[in-house]
Amino acid sequence: MKTAIIFDCEFLCLEGSQRRFWCAAHDPDPVIAQIGAVRLGLEDDFPVLGTHKAYVRSIDRFGRRYALDPFFTELTGITEEKLEIEGVALGEALVDVDRFSNGARFWSWGKDELNMIAISCYIAGIPASIPAARFDNAVKLLISAGMPIEDLARTPSNKLADYYGVEHPPLQGHDALDDALSVTYTLQHLMKTGKLRPDAFDHL
Repeated sequence: MKTAIIFDCEFLCLEGSQRRFWCAAHDPDPVIAQIGAVRLGLEDDFPVLGTHKAYVRSIDRFGRRYALDPFFTELTGITEEKLEIEGVALGEALVDVDRFSNGARFWSWGKDELNMIAISCYIAGIPASIPAARFDNAVKLLISAGMPIEDLARTPSNKLADYYGVEHPPLQGHDALDDALSVTYTLQHLMKTGKLRPDAFDHL
């Protein structure tokens, strides 16, 4: 079955980092701490075929472990203990999510790959193991399905399924897997209702 990978990342921040574009002297580099991914079937009833979640032990440009800011922990639910028990190095996390993808294209709500690959690999001093051509922006798919541009601009990934009134299990905002699921449920709904053609994943 043809598939697409819908993914999301949580990357380090302090309160106000996004507003400052991570440029304040005390802002961390926006490196990833969590990856969530969903394998979505693009045929038949467009099933969810699997999920993947990884915690990443984020390091700074000198190879030191970043300490999590309380704001980040409150926002995402990611704790130092969680990273200590379940966290892996960035290189291992990327190998694992690439293996999960089985060669399918990655789609995110925006361009999360810039944090996952470009910034995080650069800061960690490791090669970018997944090429840019493997990634695309799921916003294109919603445009193809007719979502108004003004609504796209104000709807984050964790609110997308609710925007379309899609029934789904409880999801935690700013959890990488749950945010990826919110996008997945939306794309699934749009394909089932005929508003999004599965071949859009090939042509956009």
